[in-house]
Amino acid sequence: MVKLEDGIQSAEAIVALAAAGVIRPAAPFADDQVQPASLDLRLGARAWRVRASFLPGRTRDVAACLDKLKLHEIDLRQGAVLETGCVYIAELQEGLALPPDLAASANPKSSTGRIDVFTRVITDQAREFDMVEAGYAGPLFAEISPRTFPVLVRTGSRLSQLRFRRGAVRLDDAALARLHAATPLVDCADPSFQGGVAVSVDLSGFDGLIGYRAKRHTGLVDVDRPRSYPASEFWEPLRADGSGTLILDPGQFYILASKEAVQVPPDFAAEMVPFDPLVGEFRVHYAGFFDPGFGHAEAGGTGARAVLEVRSRDVPFMLEDGQIVGRLVYERMAQRPAALYGSAAGSNYQAQGLKLSKHFV
Repeated sequence: MVKLEDGIQSAEAIVALAAAGVIRPAAPFADDQVQPASLDLRLGARAWRVRASFLPGRTRDVAACLDKLKLHEIDLRQGAVLETGCVYIAELQEGLALPPDLAASANPKSSTGRIDVFTRVITDQAREFDMVEAGYAGPLFAEISPRTFPVLVRTGSRLSQLRFRRGAVRLDDAALARLHAATPLVDCADPSFQGGVAVSVDLSGFDGLIGYRAKRHTGLVDVDRPRSYPASEFWEPLRADGSGTLILDPGQFYILASKEAVQVPPDFAAEMVPFDPLVGEFRVHYAGFFDPGFGHAEAGGTGARAVLEVRSRDVPFMLEDGQIVGRLVYERMAQRPAALYGSAAGSNYQAQGLKLSKHFV
């Protein structure tokens, strides 16, 4: 058995966990599947369109829920189009046999969130989405719901990523303040530490551009084809008008960016916390993992903006430049990964400002 230290497990530990049978892939890992502090999860051979999203609860497995809710089965081996407004459950190639002191949590990959594909990982007997309890042994599934663009996926496509966590390693506000004093986490003179580091939205403009609004009734996006689609066919650029405001229309999807440049030191990992209803009637950031080295000098960065995937809820909502829209929580790594987020890890977003997903040019 792998000897584990408290913290978020690094790429090297993830490889060792797979060798020890804690992670059980149906096929060997792809060369770039293991990230500095997470594991990309691959779609398996089958998916099902279902009538509704669900959680199995303590007494059921996913298969029993599918028997009641599935509409039809989809073969992913040759590729399949997932339509907007529909909910799908796909089997994943990675299964788990976690020891009693190791838990895991999932999030959409950055590129998944930026094309407005809502995806969550579920397990047998799950009572929460994206959470894998310590000691869990069994298969993993992904709930997938494209919101704006229809997407083409196939066996091996990666929409979600998984982190492995031992112990309670999240930094409290006092520890965050000390870490920021030693190595700045955001380029802000007076950051707010309250359940994480405050992140605000930049509506002053990036060369005159404040963001993008997704177009409706577009072509599909093949999730495995980077740099293949003209941005102009899928996105409407939003120009700065000097007001420092943006009214979010209900049902529309926006790509914006944080005012702060973020850094994640090599011995830590970060995550954007879920939507807080106290900051307004909108949701920010489907994809929330920030690997060790994100924006950090040791990985060739000088700070990088957090790209915000924004959707208003039920009513129009006005965002203002500098408004707090989320918070970053930081956790200790169990060990520093050999390759940090950046060029050594093949990242797409290390020096990002306002940036669409890797699919668009």
